Amino acid sequence: MLLSFVVHTYSLRYWFPATVMLGTAPAYLLSWGTWRLLSTVLPARVYHKLDDRLYSMYQSMVLFFFENYTGVEIVIYGDIPKNKENVIYLSNHQCTADWIIADMLAIRQSALGHVRYVLKDGLKWLPLYGWYFSQHGGAYVKRSAKFNEMAMKKKLLTQTQCGAPMYLVIFPEGTRYNPELKNVIADSQAFATKEGLAVLKHTLTPRMKASHTAFEAMQDHLDAVYDVTVAYEGTLDASGQRKPAPSMPEFLCKECPRVHIHFDRVDIKEIPPEPLFFRRWLHERFEIKDRLLTDFYESEDGDKICRFPGEGKHLPLNLSKTLPSVIILGGLTLPLLLTENGRKLYVRTWVYGTLLGWLWVNAFP
Repeated sequence: MLLSFVVHTYSLRYWFPATVMLGTAPAYLLSWGTWRLLSTVLPARVYHKLDDRLYSMYQSMVLFFFENYTGVEIVIYGDIPKNKENVIYLSNHQCTADWIIADMLAIRQSALGHVRYVLKDGLKWLPLYGWYFSQHGGAYVKRSAKFNEMAMKKKLLTQTQCGAPMYLVIFPEGTRYNPELKNVIADSQAFATKEGLAVLKHTLTPRMKASHTAFEAMQDHLDAVYDVTVAYEGTLDASGQRKPAPSMPEFLCKECPRVHIHFDRVDIKEIPPEPLFFRRWLHERFEIKDRLLTDFYESEDGDKICRFPGEGKHLPLNLSKTLPSVIILGGLTLPLLLTENGRKLYVRTWVYGTLLGWLWVNAFP
């Protein structure tokens, strides 16, 4: 009985925030859809401005749960610019919580609504979200030979030509680094050796196609590249071996006490545009990440283990930046759930919105 209660209480740590975040999706999409219809006669710039505000509201609600609710401590090494910029955000990739880290940095620049993602093609099948991420400017890409460079360029140019601010998040490794998946790591290291590149230990070998396509399409629109290295505290076991990063459920269950984020701003003028030199530049950035993570996990100095070099600053997120969004989205959702017609609309939004979204995102990638 006691064990059952403990397990149930533990699961509620995840199910409560997950229910709220998923449960408010129909009300959010209905609000966005109303604005999309009204804005058809307005300039694209006007549409994007309010769309970014709506997106910022939803994502700040997400951050309420992932940061305020969990109580996770965010430790940042390096100086985040105070002003908003048009950037490509490059990060190592370890788990499903990684995309939340981009939000954590963006909200501290008041740029949360500008965040857009380069996503694996399979994620377009997410109910409601798969379609909306595309509408908000996200790009779905396939790996290797199936990568459609022209489709991605077209998507990004559509955004930049109308002046939409860009905080484009890319994970160049293409898949997550999991220390337990030895075959994935071995294949990545073998590829680096074959290509004459430095072999990396704590990241996978980055693939350049999506990053270079984004850089090429938006070069005149960009201010910088944000090179971000993320390490989750609690991923080092008693024997000194690296463990997998927390999944989103584990993160929401408060199993990650701190997230360490090393931030480096690279001016766009410092990045070589030619594919061959860009590839070398990108790999060199990941060599830096690998050294940072090696120090984080393997430092022999007890004071430096599980931290990046330099001074780490704890930057707590004020509730005033997240709680209002929870209240607003909750206020939009409850009227739908409390009436019979509202519940019908709620369910139809999930069902028909998902089906129409799948059709749309496959017809107009």
